[in-house]
Amino acid sequence: MPRLEGVATLMQLNSDCISYIVGDSETIRNMEQVPVLRPFDENMIEYFNTVSKILLNNAEAKGYPDVITFAFWCRKASIKSLQKPYIGNINRMGRGVAFHITPSNVAVNFAYSLAAGMLSGNANIVRLPSNEFEQVKMICEALFKAADNKIKQYICLVKYGHDQTITDCLSALCDTRIIWGGDQTIETIRKSPLKPRATEITFSDRYSICVINSDNYLKEEKKKFIAEGFFNDTYLTDQNACTSPRLIVWMGNCIEEAQLVFWNELHAIVKERYLLQPIHSVSKLINLCKHAAGNGKIFREDFKDNYITRVKAERLTGSLMDCKGSNGYFIEYAAKSLVELLPLFTSQCQTLSYLGLEAGKIQDFVMALGPRGVDRIVPIGKTMEFSLVWDGHDLIRSLTRELNIK
Repeated sequence: MPRLEGVATLMQLNSDCISYIVGDSETIRNMEQVPVLRPFDENMIEYFNTVSKILLNNAEAKGYPDVITFAFWCRKASIKSLQKPYIGNINRMGRGVAFHITPSNVAVNFAYSLAAGMLSGNANIVRLPSNEFEQVKMICEALFKAADNKIKQYICLVKYGHDQTITDCLSALCDTRIIWGGDQTIETIRKSPLKPRATEITFSDRYSICVINSDNYLKEEKKKFIAEGFFNDTYLTDQNACTSPRLIVWMGNCIEEAQLVFWNELHAIVKERYLLQPIHSVSKLINLCKHAAGNGKIFREDFKDNYITRVKAERLTGSLMDCKGSNGYFIEYAAKSLVELLPLFTSQCQTLSYLGLEAGKIQDFVMALGPRGVDRIVPIGKTMEFSLVWDGHDLIRSLTRELNIK
């Protein structure tokens, strides 16, 4: 039996195992015949602009900052700005069918991955998060409402459990597979083979670091604004996003004073906006014990309550980031120089956010020493902002092929 017909048959036989949120089995069946497009096709740009308008006009969406952020990101003006570095690439086109496996614990990631796939000119099958998020429902509704018949053939959003048979079929169909998730997820998905010419992009377990110059922070007038930005970087995803800093590195001469002001500003916001559950407090205690057992000189700083857990480290080691703190669990370290961070600039280090330092100098430092990690350098409050260059991958170029003409 030909491969594609086999996939279609399997989908029909296992209809109770897979749910189609946008599109259906017929959409998947036809995807190999759908023409690939050039990057930033005008129809795709207009489609996402319509999605943006629907979300921005949704009163309920205003209660979800991550949804509103995506809505602003996919406006026509925003996408046109993202397009600028690629304007000269006139001979590029999509690879074919892109199969996206998105993380279960980050609500809006699937939408950005889908957008990258569609703006690259590919037809897209997206496995949605297994967790039930209101954000996912809102965005899926907008994606469905905005799609005309031409757009519909490029998008299919599905949900299914840990069913390798389905993953086998979708992997065999695709020309590019994009895996967002932990190392274990990647290992599991890779048991499903790809076509010989298919490509794969993986986004594995990473951690992120924040560096604050205490002297310059104390000079800032908008300390509440800074705290709100840090809240968005961390608490909105319970620190589950790889972009969320777990280690806060303090520099300068007024560290203790700056820490007191910074954490008090943050605490006021967290107490008002964040629901701390008992299991979160237990999880923090377990992480503290693991850190103390594995790294020696680790101390918990006394603070108001469990909304913010501050852990002081007296030395930086490669194993310091092995325990993944969440729900407001932060390691703090006082450094005299960025050089002290080198043991943590491994391939696992993704984002370096900063306050009171010059981005250019941080960039020069990283480029000069050539560590395996640090793929992003962004200000506090901007770690969650999605870019088409992510984890060191240029998604538009990775999801397209170039026609060589001589």
